[in-house]
Amino acid sequence: MTEEKAKKEIEALTREINGHIRHYYLEDAPVISDYDYDMMMRRLAELEARFPALRLPDSPTGRVGGAAAEGFAAFRHEVPLLSLQDAFSYDELIAFDERVKKLCPHASYAVELKIDGLSVALTYEKGVFVRGATRGDGQVGEDVTRNLATVGSIPRRLKEPVDIVVRGEVYMPRSSFEKLNRQYEQAGKKTFANPRNAAAGSLRQLDSSVTAERGLDIFVFNIQQMKGVMPESHAESLDYLKSLGFKVSPFYRRYADITEAFAEVERFHGMREELDFDIDGAVLKVDRFADRALLGETAKAPRWAIAYKYPPEQKETLLKNITVQIGRTGVLTPNAELEPVRLAGTTVSRATLHNRKYIRDLDIRVGDTVVVQKAGDIIPEVVRVVAEKRPADSRPYEMPAVCPVCGGGLVPDESGIALRCGNAECPAKIRRRLEHFCSKGAMDIEGLGPAILEQLLESGLIREIDDLYSLKKEQLSELEGLGEKSAANLLAAVESSKDAPLDRVLYALGIRNIGARAAELLAGHFGSIDAVMNAGAEEIAALEDFGDITAESVVSFFAEEKNRSLVSRLRRAGLQMAYQKKKTSDLLDGKTFVLSGGLDRMTRDEATAAILRLGGRVSGSVSGKTSYLILGDKPGSKLKKAQELGVPVIEEEEFLKMIEAEGEK
Repeated sequence: MTEEKAKKEIEALTREINGHIRHYYLEDAPVISDYDYDMMMRRLAELEARFPALRLPDSPTGRVGGAAAEGFAAFRHEVPLLSLQDAFSYDELIAFDERVKKLCPHASYAVELKIDGLSVALTYEKGVFVRGATRGDGQVGEDVTRNLATVGSIPRRLKEPVDIVVRGEVYMPRSSFEKLNRQYEQAGKKTFANPRNAAAGSLRQLDSSVTAERGLDIFVFNIQQMKGVMPESHAESLDYLKSLGFKVSPFYRRYADITEAFAEVERFHGMREELDFDIDGAVLKVDRFADRALLGETAKAPRWAIAYKYPPEQKETLLKNITVQIGRTGVLTPNAELEPVRLAGTTVSRATLHNRKYIRDLDIRVGDTVVVQKAGDIIPEVVRVVAEKRPADSRPYEMPAVCPVCGGGLVPDESGIALRCGNAECPAKIRRRLEHFCSKGAMDIEGLGPAILEQLLESGLIREIDDLYSLKKEQLSELEGLGEKSAANLLAAVESSKDAPLDRVLYALGIRNIGARAAELLAGHFGSIDAVMNAGAEEIAALEDFGDITAESVVSFFAEEKNRSLVSRLRRAGLQMAYQKKKTSDLLDGKTFVLSGGLDRMTRDEATAAILRLGGRVSGSVSGKTSYLILGDKPGSKLKKAQELGVPVIEEEEFLKMIEAEGEK
């Protein structure tokens, strides 16, 4: 591979993985399977090892995913909550065993379940629970003490008055998950995709009484810190934690032989269906703490532990029919109608077939027995056909020749793979555009879901997006399921959406290839919707994370008079068309900072926020473009790198004086 090809692939993988990290840790909404994510991470790590100079400052390979979400105070972990290195084959476990046995020839392994939940740290002082926080990025998490206090299996007071910090995995039992989804179905709400997402969402509720109703549980699996004499091994530590009153990992056995340890891993795999909670693998840990000290750890993961990851759960079922859905940009997406099957925590009766090429490549036909799995444990998809069970009279599937909703002509997209309805007035496209405009990530108009929008369209009360801002209370109160109070609440939500910032307006317009992050970059760079509309493709393509295709999508969208007219109508309705920049000063404009080690008077997140607010930039690694390295406790290799490159190094006090100068103006 040439360096140029490696550079492009590293940039693409870094961008894509960081996007998935946001989906998984901050939005609790992964869009790919854990396996696919792990393979992408592995590929990126391989490329960075071969071309270390090409590693980007925001590379995800050197950190634990996640960050503190808004709404909770940041909490700094004194002992980092590290991630684990992953294995996907027996050979990789053998290689791990060989590395361990070189330094610790008599090492044995504790083998336990890898619970699929949310990792937290619990702090006890004199045996009393005082604080609980999520893992976050391993260094800084979210203080969710009030919510964790509602979890019944977390003891408020231990059986001994010890000072101890423990780590555990909060999860939602399948029985609680099913009960919660039944409640949501009865209330007409969107159900959760899997127990892990439900647990994460429940733990991040701003109202702790909501968390208390969700039936969360926990397994504690590690002592992070402890005053007094520590146990000598992991198994002994779990016995001790159990004696204190903690609910610990349900199975933990010790094995000196890696083959026997792997047999236990396989036994766990076979019992997945029997458990009342989800697991996504098994964890092997060197048992004796003295051996762990010899083996050490990297910045991201200990060298004395490894997680064996199971492949996504798959099930066979019957494909009864293939239907086609029209998206907001007119793309036809074929979907499989399935014989209902239980898969990864929910009953699945539909699955995506992606596009016509996917159907053709797998030769998927109505009447086939197919294997389904959930991409990212979220989206059901057909992964293969069980050819030997195919009916003798089956026929290859053909996509529609015209749009199944409006009868309009179909045109291939740029790739030639997907088909798109060419009719701008297609009712399905209009409905999808409206759904996207009102969605949470866009204008966030609470209450305007698909059912209400369908009624508004069928009654003729709306035809285009801007019609939403002309609705009257008396019109809404006549709709089925909407009384006078609900109509008033809906109108208030519509009115409130006028205050949404420009980046969300741009995203809500539904420009092809423009997601929330791209919309934010456009708004921040150009400052107004008029500047975006009049920008050339070359200028847009030069933005970070943009390219020719994305730029052309923006230019093409605003080249159409109907879209420019829509913007004018939305402006008259009162929507924000100018961007309010988040920074409050230009004091640090053009300066790039790198934070190294822990700070005394502020958290790293607080320091980052201050830099951004004053117009500066924060990078994860030192380079020739770094303006300052802020020196904290235990700075590590960043200090050496800064000294080699001649980058100015400043102490925390000097940094505080720098930013306090702005407050004196």
